Amino acid sequence: MPQNEICPICGLPKDLCVCQSIAREQQRIRIKIEKRKWGREVTIIDGINDKDINLHQIATKLKSKLACGGTAKNGRIELQGDHRLRVKQLLVELGFPPENIFVE
Repeated sequence: MPQNEICPICGLPKDLCVCQSIAREQQRIRIKIEKRKWGREVTIIDGINDKDINLHQIATKLKSKLACGGTAKNGRIELQGDHRLRVKQLLVELGFPPENIFVE
């Protein structure tokens, strides 16, 4: 088996690699809302470790599912509008455990 077929972290073949699922289980995610100027609401998703999980990829999926704008910067995801409850449901569908997601 060629070397590029084996995950350097867990030592398993790439198709059996568990690094992403383990990283998802260890996250403590906080979902909260912030008021910006002129009364705009922004949903903030904080606590996802961007070294283990691609924040931009998750932000793109969330923006697509919620039909809103947003960004991933400074280790957190910002979505335009109040999407707290739907974001928790979508993160669970993406493989994050629901007991580690806290909605404020």
